[in-house]
Amino acid sequence: MTASCLYVGEVVHIRRQPTRHRLSYKVFMGLFDLDELASLARRNRLFGYNRAGLLSFNDRDHGDGSGGDLRPQVERALADAGISAPGGPIRILCMPRLMGYVFNPLSAFFCYDPEGDLRAIVHEVNNTFGERHFYALPVGAAQHGRIIQRCDKQFRVSPFLPLNLKYNFTITPPTDQTAVCIAVHDEDGQVLVAWFTGKRAPFTSWTLLKQWLRHPAMTLKVIAGIHWEALFLWLRLRKARKASRCPVKISRD
Repeated sequence: MTASCLYVGEVVHIRRQPTRHRLSYKVFMGLFDLDELASLARRNRLFGYNRAGLLSFNDRDHGDGSGGDLRPQVERALADAGISAPGGPIRILCMPRLMGYVFNPLSAFFCYDPEGDLRAIVHEVNNTFGERHFYALPVGAAQHGRIIQRCDKQFRVSPFLPLNLKYNFTITPPTDQTAVCIAVHDEDGQVLVAWFTGKRAPFTSWTLLKQWLRHPAMTLKVIAGIHWEALFLWLRLRKARKASRCPVKISRD
């Protein structure tokens, strides 16, 4: 048995401002224990670690992009946020590469102490311009099995969202199920909310093959969905601006 596994489920993205739009799709994600990656690749022929594979995990897809060891990078992000490194396992929930390609809008590093207690979560946010940012947050007492974390937005993700926003994270830590939800708020209320929910599946060659057959273009679908939503919003906003410039017709009857 390994701590690493798959989570099979769904991503939902709902925008509430400046126009309403909903997007959802089936996905699977991997929970990768950083200390198990090399052994996972040795035991599963379909999985590659820092090399090509039907499914793979590359260190350069995360952290500073250098391809260096991720543990010290995560611990440095914790230190920069004034959080002591717990010293136990670090596990990242993210999509793997499929046929050499991946884009993870949000990945989560779960940082445990040696006794197995979750002490911090580092949320890694990517934008489509190749930029990346860490939000390192401590873990407080769970509320009904869920962890609530809040922070100010510090990193530009979408041209439709300014920086003066707040993030609310709601996380169900990985067990038989997991869920990660991010809600974005401005002073008037919720702007958008997105979440992933999934059920645990074992990290075996058979499970990897089965999920790839079900979702062969999953990672391409994610980036296509992001650009489709951007186009949809641009068209809706363009239409609204045109409508606001139309003169009001006054009847003379």
